[in-house]
Amino acid sequence: MNMADGAKEEKLKRISESIRAFPDFPTKGILFRDICPILKDPKSLAAVIDLFEEYVRQNHQDVGMIVGLDARGFLFGPLLAQRLGIGFALVRKRGKLPGPTVSVAYDLEYGKAEAEIQEDAVAPGQKVLLIDDLLATGGTLNAACELMKKQQAHVLGCLVVVEMKGLNGADKLKPHTVFSLVQY
Repeated sequence: MNMADGAKEEKLKRISESIRAFPDFPTKGILFRDICPILKDPKSLAAVIDLFEEYVRQNHQDVGMIVGLDARGFLFGPLLAQRLGIGFALVRKRGKLPGPTVSVAYDLEYGKAEAEIQEDAVAPGQKVLLIDDLLATGGTLNAACELMKKQQAHVLGCLVVVEMKGLNGADKLKPHTVFSLVQY
């Protein structure tokens, strides 16, 4: 599947126009980028999955699992995994998954958190792509990369709908690459 440049630009424009900005949310000084309108519009949602699918098929044919981050990675990840004919695994906040899990602690702007995955969700050596809605400082995606390392999975890269370039989250994820559809 190779999209013509015109079709790709049209899809990116539709996605960009679907993202709303809310100043001072969740706290003063933050400009929140809201992806909910993408989910309300089937064409916008299809555009996101189409563009992710094209990127993965061109760059990561050997991917074996899509790993989504709590919670908005769960919205895009299963759709992409289904299109690719592969599985989907969840990285959740600690205490939300049943059975044996593996966890990693990480720092947030306002404290600490822990992310976890079920022990058997990914296999050692399995090639995975991580997916989330937005990359800001990179803390959560970096924690997910650490979880994959603990599980001896091979991270091929990270996919996000929105990347906040000014916060340099991609730097925290190196050597892993970040593919983003919209950048601010």
